[in-house]
Amino acid sequence: MSGIVQSNILRSSGVIAVSAAGLNWNSTIITGSTLTAVAGNGYWINTTSNTCTITLPSSAEKGDQIVFIDYLRTWGTNKIIIDSNGLNFQGNDDTYIVEYNTDGQSLNIVYSDATKGWLPLDDDASALEPTQPPTQKALFGYGDSGGNVSLTNLVNSSGVVASDTTGVGTARNALAATGYGEDKAIFGYGDTGSSVSMTNLVSNSGVVATDVTGVGTARYALAAAGYGTDKAIFGYGTTGSRVSLTNLVSSIGVVAADVTGVGTTRYTLAATSYGTDKAIFGYGTIGGGSNVSLTNLVSNSGVVASDTTGVGTARRILAAAGYGGDKAIFGYGYNDAGSGNSSLTNLVSNTGVVASDTTGVGSARRGLSSAGYGGDKAIFGYGTAASNVSLTNLVSNSGVVATDTTGVGTVRSGLAAAGYSFSA
Repeated sequence: MSGIVQSNILRSSGVIAVSAAGLNWNSTIITGSTLTAVAGNGYWINTTSNTCTITLPSSAEKGDQIVFIDYLRTWGTNKIIIDSNGLNFQGNDDTYIVEYNTDGQSLNIVYSDATKGWLPLDDDASALEPTQPPTQKALFGYGDSGGNVSLTNLVNSSGVVASDTTGVGTARNALAATGYGEDKAIFGYGDTGSSVSMTNLVSNSGVVATDVTGVGTARYALAAAGYGTDKAIFGYGTTGSRVSLTNLVSSIGVVAADVTGVGTTRYTLAATSYGTDKAIFGYGTIGGGSNVSLTNLVSNSGVVASDTTGVGTARRILAAAGYGGDKAIFGYGYNDAGSGNSSLTNLVSNTGVVASDTTGVGSARRGLSSAGYGGDKAIFGYGTAASNVSLTNLVSNSGVVATDTTGVGTVRSGLAAAGYSFSA
């Protein structure tokens, strides 16, 4: 629009200039390591896999504009680098290094003149980052009830365990399970009489799928946890010999090949997520009745750290789960050197620090499993004491373990559990 504004109630008058035509937004999400930008365009820059070097036009006119937006909030991990291509940027020549490395950032630049060159109109990060809804439900699955089973028991958002659901997939015990893809779950590996590496995906309505051909080394007595908000990791275990290798799981449930192990080889350990996007493996046995309490943290990109000196009573065949939105709890298990079965717990802070023992609540047992439910709570269930049980113990959103709840479903041990579903 252009024209003349006459004197008005605000005593203003003058000429309205022709308005800018606006930006042309590039229809392709930029994922490459380089981009040659064109004036008048807007670009969505996805740096999930790599840094992106952006070359600006070699010539520009006053008022030329370009906008870049952090498409997946990953510039903090992989930055963008601006090459001003012979022109100045904020008054500095193109020998200066210009980088933007804040998650959720957007960069809106306009060309001024030869002296100042390209100037940011704004380069702010979006303070509001949407967060995924918390997991509401859980399920226990598989295990040994005097023989391997594949049945499952769903847990609603109030922590109530349902009766048995007919099993799907190969019956086995000493497997692991975890959430993935934000609202789904996966069971993997285990012992059928011999080690297997097969997996079974669980939909966001709690339906278990048939076997998926295994990837990676077949093993049992391993652990699994979610990381990075939508991915997962299986780790450690035994093939008959202890291992520390891991297998990452993508956001669509695809299991990757073995990653060389980090940390002490062991099995009968537990794992859980913590801190919203990281994970922790802890405890277990290194054989010969030598239990440990050491832990290994997992970054939000799935990298396993070296051993952290253990805290709390060393034990094996325990369970772990997240609670409180960003914290975790290890609980129960077997202490060869002490009282045998235990019900003690160890809380984990949102920075991955494991606390000393908390006096146990509920029946001491081993071979149980645990999962998050109800958005910010957890549940321990099943296992074996003098014999297999199906009782459960709820965990509040402040990490307090409740007394025994009468069991539902087939008594068993050596099972696995995971959270699923955003819907209550």
